Amino acid sequence: MVGMKSKSGHPGDHKSEEQRSGGRSESCSFCQKPTVVRLREPNRSLCAEHFIQDCEERVKRAVEAEGMIAPGDRIAVGLSGGKDSTALLMILEKIFSSTDIELVAITIDEGISGYREETMAAAVELTRRLAIPQQIVSFCELFGRDLDSLLFRREKEACTVCGVLRRRALLEGARRAGATKIATGHNLDDEAQSVLMNVLRGDLPRLLQDTSSGYPECFIPRIKPLIPLSEKEIVIFLMVQGVFVDLPECPYAHTALRGEVREMLADLEFHHPGTREKLIHARNMVRERISGNFVGESTRGGNLITHCRICGEVCSSEICAVCRVLGDVANIT
Repeated sequence: MVGMKSKSGHPGDHKSEEQRSGGRSESCSFCQKPTVVRLREPNRSLCAEHFIQDCEERVKRAVEAEGMIAPGDRIAVGLSGGKDSTALLMILEKIFSSTDIELVAITIDEGISGYREETMAAAVELTRRLAIPQQIVSFCELFGRDLDSLLFRREKEACTVCGVLRRRALLEGARRAGATKIATGHNLDDEAQSVLMNVLRGDLPRLLQDTSSGYPECFIPRIKPLIPLSEKEIVIFLMVQGVFVDLPECPYAHTALRGEVREMLADLEFHHPGTREKLIHARNMVRERISGNFVGESTRGGNLITHCRICGEVCSSEICAVCRVLGDVANIT
């Protein structure tokens, strides 16, 4: 399992929640360089070099332990230009640069005025620096309208609408790139938040759904290599390498349930360390015991493998989520 203590004593062999050193003159537990991070479990201090190595090795072990990537895979990396996707592309490039694994960045242009321009520029610059091919897929191209116009009079549904359309756009970009897997930048915090959100919504099928397997050939399995790392660890990972992803927040973010759940989980994690890992572990245990009895069903009913009667895309109901969203927009506007 990711993060279990190893007898080797290497800093990459330990799962932990980071704490900043607070300016104290500590030395790295593995060399004499200054500490940038203190690990809570076990209680160790790491310099920048050993912390970078620790993050890379935890991701590598997760990929190997869960069989996320196979020889010859072509990985479509969802690259928004934000901190998580930036760290994901950097780590995967480092891990697989000397292998037969190919990486291609897929960047989605939702068309959010005053916000997306900066993040798009950051994504383009990163792929140029790493010499990784990039495909840009826009909402206007796929759906005929940008997100700003799609959200007319329904701003409170921004994250739901955007999420549905982004997933389709990412899938389309991955297909165009000939990808065999899609890697997204979900971190430990994101995954724990998603578990709790699905519980709060009472959406058992979505809670148990495993997007890494069990899909028909026209779908591309999704993997989440960054789950071993917390949001704070990712920020520090980038900062110690001189990568500052200080970009504006999405203007629609304040409307999301996720923001409330994020605050709730942060408070729980502070008072009860390990809460995030326990949530994810509990979800995984339930998945194993259910053995697919509910996985693939939606809260609206229906089977996993069917085709949308409007667009023909594989989905779990008569009309896919994308066509429902676009249909609702047409009715409003």
